[in-house]
Amino acid sequence: ELQLVESGGGSVQTGGSLKLSCSTSGYYGVFCMGWFRQVPGKEREWVASVDSTSWPTYADSVKGRFTISVDNAKNTLYLQMNSLKPEDSAMYYCAPLCGPHVPASALNEYDGWGPGTRVTVSS
Repeated sequence: ELQLVESGGGSVQTGGSLKLSCSTSGYYGVFCMGWFRQVPGKEREWVASVDSTSWPTYADSVKGRFTISVDNAKNTLYLQMNSLKPEDSAMYYCAPLCGPHVPASALNEYDGWGPGTRVTVSS
């Protein structure tokens, strides 16, 4: 089973950039990987994902600003976040789930969430 650890979060001002990393135990048997984010009191939401052919997809809210990528040699998933906005502030998680339509049931049933990494964007 996959083991996931997110890192790279931090606090930046509006317009700043951060690059998140998701180290994994390997992608064998995994057909897609995605980034998700969550704020207190709200459901986890899908941000971006890549399939087994590295085809990327993005939520409308981050298109043109975020870039998802994979380094297969390092078994690491990345999320380059540019032009950050306060509404991007959240805990960010990675998981072997892909958008654009990830039902809440799938998010709730998945039990492999890592510790997450916090992103805070000040106005």
